Amino acid sequence: MGRRKVEIKRIQDKNSRQVAFCKRRKGLLKKAKALSILCDVDVAAVIFSNSGRLHEFSNANSVTGILQRYKSHVEAEKEISAEIQVAEHSKYSRFMTVGELLQRTERQLEETNADGLTVTDLIHLENELQTAIIQIRSRKTNMMLESVKGLHQKEKQLLEENKFLEDNIARIKKNRKKMATDFTDLPPPHIICGQQRVTLNFF
Repeated sequence: MGRRKVEIKRIQDKNSRQVAFCKRRKGLLKKAKALSILCDVDVAAVIFSNSGRLHEFSNANSVTGILQRYKSHVEAEKEISAEIQVAEHSKYSRFMTVGELLQRTERQLEETNADGLTVTDLIHLENELQTAIIQIRSRKTNMMLESVKGLHQKEKQLLEENKFLEDNIARIKKNRKKMATDFTDLPPPHIICGQQRVTLNFF
């Protein structure tokens, strides 16, 4: 019989919670050690129990060294993110329309000092052009969808009008046919006087 699946939620019983903590803490630290050996990576695990006791593991010299590396890595990522934000608000971000952007790009590439553009400037130009292309394609798609939708609505309206006209024509033909049948089936009026039969024709 297989093991029962444990529901992941807070264990209410204090003793059971402490037993689970000890077992899973040892398992976690064992997994961290195996990961560091198998993959040749630096691993640090820091655990504080609910009583405030510290449990830690590090395959390097100390957990502090890995934490310092982590802190420097986070700070470097923040600096890179700040540089990207500054770059996004560069001189090219003021061109709001696609036309202005294309004109500016064309002028800069045709100028004699176009070779003086930095790699960052060219990357910004490329990103802005890609954004402009995406906007153009999106606008083109929306216009085509609106045009197709308008044509479908016009087609539906024309079909309804055509059906209405056909129904009216059929009703008129039916009424005319009925009226003609009614008049042709009527016998001419006549009066019987004694033994003679006189037919009256009205003109």
